[in-house]
Amino acid sequence: MNHPMWRPGLLLVAVVSSIALSTPQAFAFKLQSPSDGATLKSGQAVTVAVDLGADSGIVKVRYYWYGELAETLVQQDDSDASIMPQQDTLSDDRFSQKDSISGAPVVAVAALSSGSDQTPPFGGTLKIPKEAIGPMRLLAVAEISRGRLGTRTVFDEVIVKIEPDTALQTIDFETDKPLQLGRTGQSSAFGHVDSMGKVFELPVVGEFADGAVRPLASPASGTSYQSSNPAVIKVLSGGMLQIVGNGKTILTVSNRGKQASLDVNVTVNDEPNQPPVADAGKNKTVKAGTKVKLSGLNSRDAEGEALYYSWSQVRGSKVPLLDVNGPEASFQAPHVSEPRTYRFKLRVTDKKGADSPPVFVDVTVEP
Repeated sequence: MNHPMWRPGLLLVAVVSSIALSTPQAFAFKLQSPSDGATLKSGQAVTVAVDLGADSGIVKVRYYWYGELAETLVQQDDSDASIMPQQDTLSDDRFSQKDSISGAPVVAVAALSSGSDQTPPFGGTLKIPKEAIGPMRLLAVAEISRGRLGTRTVFDEVIVKIEPDTALQTIDFETDKPLQLGRTGQSSAFGHVDSMGKVFELPVVGEFADGAVRPLASPASGTSYQSSNPAVIKVLSGGMLQIVGNGKTILTVSNRGKQASLDVNVTVNDEPNQPPVADAGKNKTVKAGTKVKLSGLNSRDAEGEALYYSWSQVRGSKVPLLDVNGPEASFQAPHVSEPRTYRFKLRVTDKKGADSPPVFVDVTVEP
């Protein structure tokens, strides 16, 4: 005898509902392979695949490699084939057009451009850059045709960890040796005026047994730093170094059991100056189509001096960012099919040339 509250039809409904709930539905364009967090090898050929979801009208998908914190560049139009590089390249300033006046990177070059006729559709075989190491972003940008209305794009992005399948042989500094900072040497450190509080990165590279030279400046690549005199050069997080006094120090870099040292002499204006503190505000969630304001107004300087601002984008498909050198930058939240995250970096500098370490803010855009 059936329970008074049970009817045979309810069982079928319950089973169908259970299946519906347990089967994930793709509503938007998504990178399926490689998966987020995957560990891959430098130079390895991988198959990239995407799920188009409910995004109809996709005509092309372009793939770009970036370092985890590299600035996102404007995607390249395939119609300009004159600057297309080898497929296994990074989308950074070594493989992009430069502005004729500022020298700043203008476009990113696609590591792969794929259509519906490829296998798998809109995917294919993608080679990981041979010089890649540490966390890397793989950005997939889909171009959607809207007929007379032109095109729009949607994107998905994953972060993978790249490990060389070979041994590190030597570490080197791509700079003068010894490094002279200030009046006794060059007038600037890598394009910036040397001064008390100046923050800079050393161009550190490693030569591996496969012949590749890979960038090792980031701690994410396994690098650690040590200063023999922290009262002259202070080691900050993220592989950043800061001038904090005059004198001499030895910077030692370690990675994978190898070491290299660099003598540094600092002779700068010894006027006391505390570095400023950058504040990019809290993470926020906004709707597509709205104007988004990024605020650095809470950034501060201990001496109360005016600040110079520098905003840049380091996550997500490129958006036109306005007022990048002002306290408040802004952009128009683009169309998305499901929530997507855009990350922005802020650095501030005071009038005496002291820098803040970079800070980051995430903006999640919802449909």
